Amino acid sequence: MGAHAYGFNSETTGISVLGTYTDVAPSEAAMVSVARIAAWKLGQYGVSPSGTTTLTAGADATNYFGKSWSAGAQLSFPVIHGHRDGYNTQCPGNQLYDRLATVRSWATGPVTGLAIKSVTGAGLSGTTYYTRAGITVNWSATTPASLISKYELLVDGKTAATTAGSTTSAKATLAVGTHQIQVRATHQSGKTAVSAIATAVAETTAPSFPTKPNLSLRTGTVNTTAVPVKLSWKATDNAALKEVRLTAPLAATYGPTTTSANHTSKSGAATSWSMTAYDHAGNSATSSVAGTPVILQETAATKSGTWTTKSSTSYLGGKSYSSSAKNASLSWTFTGRSVAWAVSRASTSGQAHIYIDGTKAATVDLKSPTTKYRDALWTKTWPTCAKHTIKIVVAGTTGRPAITTDGIVYLK
Repeated sequence: MGAHAYGFNSETTGISVLGTYTDVAPSEAAMVSVARIAAWKLGQYGVSPSGTTTLTAGADATNYFGKSWSAGAQLSFPVIHGHRDGYNTQCPGNQLYDRLATVRSWATGPVTGLAIKSVTGAGLSGTTYYTRAGITVNWSATTPASLISKYELLVDGKTAATTAGSTTSAKATLAVGTHQIQVRATHQSGKTAVSAIATAVAETTAPSFPTKPNLSLRTGTVNTTAVPVKLSWKATDNAALKEVRLTAPLAATYGPTTTSANHTSKSGAATSWSMTAYDHAGNSATSSVAGTPVILQETAATKSGTWTTKSSTSYLGGKSYSSSAKNASLSWTFTGRSVAWAVSRASTSGQAHIYIDGTKAATVDLKSPTTKYRDALWTKTWPTCAKHTIKIVVAGTTGRPAITTDGIVYLK
């Protein structure tokens, strides 16, 4: 018989933890050792470490908390309790005594704090993971590993992999479809705990481009090395579209709901714009469009009425045409799928009528509070490439009749 607990030596087993824990917390290793020894010893008699027990006092005594009893008294104690519960001593110190609840939990089981932390080899969208097939599930638990006998990775309730208690990840290969992923932990007591469900979808269908990438001219300042263009597309996926990447002629990444972006393209140079759509499972699809912006200066137009040539380095090619004569016109014929009219603008600029293939398309006002050069003020785009004629007619606006044109840009 030990002499570890005055008055209760015959009905208890003492576990000694070396150190002073009045102000310093015990190490996790020390607490784990106490939990493992207690679980082993109590397990021999089928006693729960988290329960209570009734002991018979072998002597008159008063404990640390001021509770007194006489020999022969029947007293209730936690199955795992501190020396101070049965004797007037600070042992095992406040820092260790306050952690006895944790020791009881560790010794009793089941594993606590079990949770799936991530799934690699899969993309996460909302609360669902998407993969093509192979995944690695990573998890954690608050119960120390030495108290855990094993982990099991469950796929739809069936064991897909088994690991040691010190391992916190496992691999699985999923068949196409929707699956429920869980982790089951077995405590050294034999009790089990199961994590919350994580949903994983295995799918191999690539995204698609119901609207393939297409180019159009847009408003903005025109330069020979930077013509304003708009790249448009629409990508979809049967599961979860992640992103669309522009890979040429430059790199950019767009979210799943983005369907257009503004860029510039070099005049006279054929450029291919390549895009790849990715879903969260890693499937991808690629599509592209090519286009060449072409600048037709005012000198390439068919003139009607009075036009004056202006010279400045601010104009495309150094020159532009200006007219204040009502109904004076310029016409360009081209073969393309998008066109933009480039002008110079000022506070005194007037209006012009625009005709496409003989039909009036718009009346635009060139007036601007700030001076602008090479400004693509108006654009039009068609579904396919074809021959078109654009005609600009001076409206003769009262008080500010003059317009200055710098040609057109078309996209072929």
